[in-house]
Parts: sequence; C-alpha cells; structure tokens
Amino acid sequence: MDEFTYRDGALNAEHMPIAELAEAVGTPFYCYSAATLRHHYNVLDNALSDAGLAERLICYSVKANSNLAVIATLAQLGAGADIVSEGELRRALEAGVPAEKIVFSGVGKTANEMRAALAVGILQFNVESLSEIDLLAETASEMGKTAQIALRVNPDIDAGGHEKISTGKAENKFGIAWEDAERGFAHARALDGVSAIGIDIHIGSQITELAPFRRAFEKIAGLLANLRADGHDIQRLDLGGGLGVPYGRDNDTPPDPAAYAQIIADTLGDSGCTIMLEPGRLIAANAGILVTSVIRTKQGQAKNFMIVDAAMTELMRPTLYDAHHHIAPIAESDAATKQWDVVGPVCETGDYLGLDRALPVLESGALVAIFAAGAYGAVLGSAYNTRLAAPEVLVDGDKWAIVRARPDYQALLAGEQIPDWL
Repeated sequence: MDEFTYRDGALNAEHMPIAELAEAVGTPFYCYSAATLRHHYNVLDNALSDAGLAERLICYSVKANSNLAVIATLAQLGAGADIVSEGELRRALEAGVPAEKIVFSGVGKTANEMRAALAVGILQFNVESLSEIDLLAETASEMGKTAQIALRVNPDIDAGGHEKISTGKAENKFGIAWEDAERGFAHARALDGVSAIGIDIHIGSQITELAPFRRAFEKIAGLLANLRADGHDIQRLDLGGGLGVPYGRDNDTPPDPAAYAQIIADTLGDSGCTIMLEPGRLIAANAGILVTSVIRTKQGQAKNFMIVDAAMTELMRPTLYDAHHHIAPIAESDAATKQWDVVGPVCETGDYLGLDRALPVLESGALVAIFAAGAYGAVLGSAYNTRLAAPEVLVDGDKWAIVRARPDYQALLAGEQIPDWL
C-alpha cells in the first residue's frame, strides 16, 4: 500500500500534486509519504499483536532511510531504532528515539562508537564475534557500566534473493557461526562488563518466501532451549528484518505480515522473551518515490534511450543490485509506448534506472516517477561527477516540507582545499 495515486490524470503524494512539488523544489528530488510510513509500521505492529506477541519492540532499521523526518515520524508511533554507526546513533537520538529503544548492530563497531552508545544508555548491542565481545566488555568496564548484549548467530540459511543482500549464509560476514553459538554465550558469561541476555538473527533482505524464516526461527527455538538448560537468562529474541516489498514486477508478491507474525508466534511465541524486529525496507521502500525530468531522448537502431536528470548518484540500486523499480510518467498518457532504457547523465554505462521499459515518447521537461525508492535510495547517494545531492521532501496530507535541502556547489566544495605548495 502507498499513498502515491493518480487523480485527474496526475500523480499525487497524498493530497499534494507531484508536479507542484517539482515546480517548487526542482528535479531530481525524493518525495516521502508520512501516511505510508505510518501505515506500514502499524500493519506490522498490529500483525504481531493479533498473533498474541504482546512483548515486542519494532526497531526501525535506520540504514534504509536515515532522514531525520522519517525517523521522527516512526518514533512518534513508538518505534525504536536499529543502528549500525555512531552517526546513525546521533540521528536516532536527534529524531526523538529514546536511547532505551536503540539497538546497535553491525560487524565493525569501534571502541569510540561503543563508548558513545554506552554513554547514552542504549538498549542492547548485537555482537557478531568473540573479539567484539571482548572489546565491548573492556570498554564498558572502563566506564563502570555493563552492556546488555545479544549474540548474532549465523544459521547458514539461504533465504534467496540477490547475493549482495544475503546475510544468513555461512560465507557471509555477519554473525557468529552456528556451531560456535553456545561457546560464544559461555565466553560472554565469563566476562565483566557484558550481560548476554538475547539472541539475534538476520538472514537477509527482500525475502519473498516465508519458509526460510520458519527454518531460522525453529533453529533459534532449539538454541534458546539449550542456552536456558545451561543456565543462561535469555530475555530477548531479535529476529531482524528482511521481509520483501513489491517493486513493480508482475510476479513480485511480498509475504503477508500477518502470516509472518504467525510464524513467529508458532515457533517462538511461548518463549517468554520480548520479540524484537528490525524492519527497514518494509516500512520505507514504498513510502518514497524519486521524481526526475526528461532531458532528452535518443532513438536508435538497437536501443531507445530516455535520458533523465536523476542518475545512479541518486538511486544506486539498479546499478548495484540489478534492482527493478516501476517507472511511470507523472502525467497519465494513453499514447503508444516504445521500449526505453531510462538512463542518467553520469558518465558510466552502468548508469541506468530501468532497462527496456514501455513508456510513451516524452518531451524534454516531462516528469517521471521511479517508485518504491524510499529505502536504500537517498542513503546510497553520492556526489560522483560532482553532482548535487537530491533534496528530500516529506508530505503529510496536504502539508509538505523540504526535509533535506539540495546543497549548492559552494557547500559541495567547502570541505576541500588546495595545499599551499600548489
């Protein structure tokens, strides 16, 4: 579900015409729908409630879309935050997420990042190696604190999807090997400065089948039983994220959050643990579009190219993951279509937003929307080719605001300097 709909032949974000926003802020720009963000959060939260999972915490995965306004919209609903850096910690706190609802994930936490998180009193660290446990225990002890930790275990489950967003197989860098999980908990128990109270698991992203989740959660149930039999006080189960979303392909049917919640209830509902989830894409992807303008078209013998002012610098996913995003004109048209490669102006053959798309012939200046761009869109942006970052706009009903402005070239160059000897 999203709130980007056509009315009287023109695309709107909730009650705001996209063409009016484009006139005000210029293209390319990102547009987010607050109503869609709220809807997706509430659908997941209600599914967990309906499945009888009363003790729960949804920690929005900040890396999916780290705009302060997006995080704040979700924080007001009671969401926590899943972070992977000190920068994301600062964003979550600035946006109003209480420290006691923040979980710190990631394989490469530094001592400085640990100190920053310990100083504000976050809920837990999801640790991914024995050496990380050692560093966290030492750092916390030096500060006179005890860090609550969940050990991220790697269940060696292939959840399908693109290899670059798989996280739960043995060859992936994430988590402690399944065979070493119980040894990891024993290792933590012997240390001052940490208290191992949780199990963490995350098997991938854009998962479109529920069977891998069931296999993973069944393995967690067995591990939980073994750990408790060994005297470990496990209070939380962090089950990660990964539920897929529709990106516009005909066969692109995501799992039902209610069915997903029921699998959690069936496998872990009697655990007595707080169930924690870390959705990012599920909440943010279809809450955002990238709006771009046609620069010109090139019709050739082998290919037709529609050159637009957005590029891989604004939306990296097609280039990085071979990702598909639905593309459509802002103004509806019943004109005959041709097959187009929708490409940007960046000087790379891999700079494309969509290949072989059926679109009408569009004049220079015509507006085009790239859908399901609210997750892993702006956050993956770059200034390659010295391009200015696209602004971000949040719409809430008939209100809108620029929530990240487009910089100017002076700001872009301000961090650089030519040394004296030149």
